[in-house]
Amino acid sequence: MARKEEPKIQPNNDLEKRIIEAFEVFDHSGKQVVDVREIGTILRSLGCCPTEAEIQEVILATENKEATGNVPLINFLPFMCKVMIEHRFYPATAEMLLAAFRYFDKEGRGFLTKERFAQLMLEEGEPFTQEEFDEMMQTALDPVTNTITYEYYINQLMHLRGDIKTTFNT
Repeated sequence: MARKEEPKIQPNNDLEKRIIEAFEVFDHSGKQVVDVREIGTILRSLGCCPTEAEIQEVILATENKEATGNVPLINFLPFMCKVMIEHRFYPATAEMLLAAFRYFDKEGRGFLTKERFAQLMLEEGEPFTQEEFDEMMQTALDPVTNTITYEYYINQLMHLRGDIKTTFNT
């Protein structure tokens, strides 16, 4: 006997619509299911900035228990609505980024060297891949001084994100 298809989930509000649309981009079968390996990309497409541990948390909470490796929309949608309403996994604010840079700029010079920044980003915390780091350096690095002038870099990040109102006067 053929398995009956689940009825298509209809959004009740704009948030649900946004989550469903992001999910459907990766639902290649059209059966309201995605591979767990797509969850990080879906979260980022929704404007979230989760750590790898947070991505695993989402997968554990939403994965199909009978067919592991898949996340059904029916599990993902309510979980992500709650996550987004609670503003979890949101990117750092300009003020938070500035405080972090200043913490590592012990001399208060307003910049970090490329070498120090590489050490922090590639070896500390949740390390970036070399490819991620190289991509970030295209925006972060001042090619003349070979440093990261962090207030300028934060302004660039906020501009790219469309968060102009929180930039600093440099």
